[in-house]
Amino acid sequence: MDSAACVSQSGFFCVSSSPRLSWSSGRWGRKIDERVWRRQRRMKPLVAALDTETASSSASSESADQQGPPIIELQFYGPELGSEAQILTVRSGEKNLRKFMNENKLELYGLYGKVMNCGGGGTCGTCMVEILEGQELLSEKTNPEFKYLKKKPESWRLACQTVVGDKSNSGKVLVQRLPQNKKK
Repeated sequence: MDSAACVSQSGFFCVSSSPRLSWSSGRWGRKIDERVWRRQRRMKPLVAALDTETASSSASSESADQQGPPIIELQFYGPELGSEAQILTVRSGEKNLRKFMNENKLELYGLYGKVMNCGGGGTCGTCMVEILEGQELLSEKTNPEFKYLKKKPESWRLACQTVVGDKSNSGKVLVQRLPQNKKK
């Protein structure tokens, strides 16, 4: 729709990206351009004041971010006996274990789980991990975990339901990937 038509039909004026509106031969185009220019000129001191206020608040938030939430160290072990640990860190309370493992390309699913998983909804039970140490740094067990891990050891969790930390704690968590395939 033409900018000038926008003015005449709706009662509002439209601002185009060019310095003049597309219908500049008529009287409306020049008046609108002049009004927009005057408004922009009046707004400059206001915008400058807002920019300095935003800059000062972002500087204070950056210093708060440097302290930030505590860090939790995660050590991931493979299903093979004597496998090397992969050590990664995550901010406390930000991610669940499944999302973190997928982002870092750590193997989470067995053969069946790679093909048939629920995508983190807690409805399939294929993203099982065993927490060897640091259980207290993780979220409480959820209903899907109680449902799918009834006959499993107490240390097993569903990665999609396990949030790492609670934004106030820090420490180390040892995670055994694919505990169902663990070889002794």
